This record gives sequence, structure tokens and C-alpha cells, in this order.
Amino acid sequence: MFCARFYVNLQHHPIFRPMATEQLKNEFLTIEVSTMGAELQSIKNNEGHEYLWQADPDYWPRRSPILFPIVCGLWEGKYRIDGYEYKMERHGFARDTEFTVIAKSDTKVTMALHDTPETHRLYPFHFNLAVTYRLDGKKIHVIWHVENTDNNEIHFQIGGHPAFYVPGVEGGKTLKGKMRFDDSGVIERVFGDVEGCIRPGRFTLEDCRDGMWSFTEESFKNDAVIIDRCQLSEVALLDEDEEPHVTVRFKAPAVGIWSPYGKHAPFVCIEPWYGIHDKAYYKGDFKEKQYMNHLQPGSSFMSEYTIELH
Repeated sequence: MFCARFYVNLQHHPIFRPMATEQLKNEFLTIEVSTMGAELQSIKNNEGHEYLWQADPDYWPRRSPILFPIVCGLWEGKYRIDGYEYKMERHGFARDTEFTVIAKSDTKVTMALHDTPETHRLYPFHFNLAVTYRLDGKKIHVIWHVENTDNNEIHFQIGGHPAFYVPGVEGGKTLKGKMRFDDSGVIERVFGDVEGCIRPGRFTLEDCRDGMWSFTEESFKNDAVIIDRCQLSEVALLDEDEEPHVTVRFKAPAVGIWSPYGKHAPFVCIEPWYGIHDKAYYKGDFKEKQYMNHLQPGSSFMSEYTIELH
């Protein structure tokens, strides 16, 4: 079902790229998904309230990109496989690549990306990547399926990057909000602020008490807050009454939380990651990176995260 081939333009900027969109709807939600990057474009409740950030380029011109085949940054933008060196931009190429719709109903759509000569120059493996969105009441299931169609073992990372409006915050105003985690203990983080890679050390997450985290723009002064080692499986963005507004649930080993520092943006991203940045000065093999996923020929990987509106 993944046999369709199509032109891949890896140079399109997300602001100007053409796209087709598919709409899904049930009694509670209406969502739109673009074929460009298989990226969510809108999440509205039945009253028409928009939850998903709408890509104002003055702040951040994306909404919910798929991160594949890497998550975050490579040291010096390079990686190595079996003695050969490759270059790849932060977060990989899937987010700027056209997908093909292979299945569609009123409440479910699946889009697929197949390797091409263009992708081989960046990532020397044969693969199929399918992304499915399924509505279930007030929940959106985001399902990833990676299939190894290569003759050799392949290595990859994958992640989500959905951005949500912070209740009560307007663009240009001070960013301030709260999140509730499903772990009320001490939460540790790492920093990815050495040229986009991980600096040594582990640090206690500041302003987090009993599973409640208060954040401001200063929380993102050193880029994303990275919480790894499977510490969390649920993050709820709270409204002004400290009630859940959006809840993201996942089984990924890491989650990034981010808002662009210095822009007074009215949104925050909650990002489930099966992968993480390179460590600063990393010169090892791609397959040895932390949180790397491996697939033997003919095998596949499947996982999902959910977004629930309240």
C-alpha cells in the first residue's frame, strides 16, 4: 500500500509551499491535515475554537511538523553511517516533503512517504513512513508507522511537534502558563543549547512542584525544555482556572516543551520524541546515538500519541 512514488522538493519553505488538505470531523472536533509533511493544520472544537497554533511567520511558521528521520540537531549538521558522512538539517526532511493520501474516511486519514533518490542523498536507506490521524471523541490519535524496505538494518528517530495556543495569552504579550505532569516527583531535564546539541549534566526542572510546572518565556531561554528517560507519559496544558485545556499522552522516551524565546509568542509546543539531539561534540556512528530506533529488513515500528481537548 506504500508503492506510490512522487516528487520530493526538499527546498520548499513552509510559508510558501503549495499543499492539499484533508478534513476529518466528528461530533466534537474538526481537524485539517496537509499533505505537505503530513502536518496538522487546524484543531477546532464544535464551537469553532482553534487550539492549534496557526503558523504566523512573525513567531514560527509551522504548526505540527513530523520529525523524521532525526529529532533535533546533529553536531555540526553531520552524521556518519559505516564510515560515510551525510548532512541533514535539524529535525530531518519529512516535514518539508509531500506525502500521498493512501486511505481516507470521515474520521481517519493515512498519508505515506516513500524513499526517493532525493531522500537517499540525505538518508541512505529505503523506507516507508505512514502517518495516520484518527478522531475518537475529543481525542486525536497520531499514529506513526515506519517500515524497513531496505536490505540492511535501518536506524531512525521520529517525533511530533504540535503547537498549542496558551489560554489567556495574546501575541506580543508576556508568555505565562501552567502545565500538569503525570509525575509529581522531581523532574530532571537536559539542555540542548550547545550549537543545538546536548551539554553535559542533568538538571532539576525549575518552578515544578508536585507535578505542576509554571512556565514563562524565560523558561525557554536555553531553547526547549527536554525531559528524557521516560519520566513523563502525560502533559496537560492548563487554562486560567488550572483546568486541563489540552492533554498530550505518549509512550515516547522523551518529550520536548518549547516556545520561541524573545518573540513573546502565544503558543507552546508539547513534543513526544523517539529520539533526541546529538550530544555536543558527538563524532560517533549514527546508529549509536542515544534513543535511536533500529529495524531489521522487513520489520516495522509503530507508535502513537494522543491529543485530547477539554
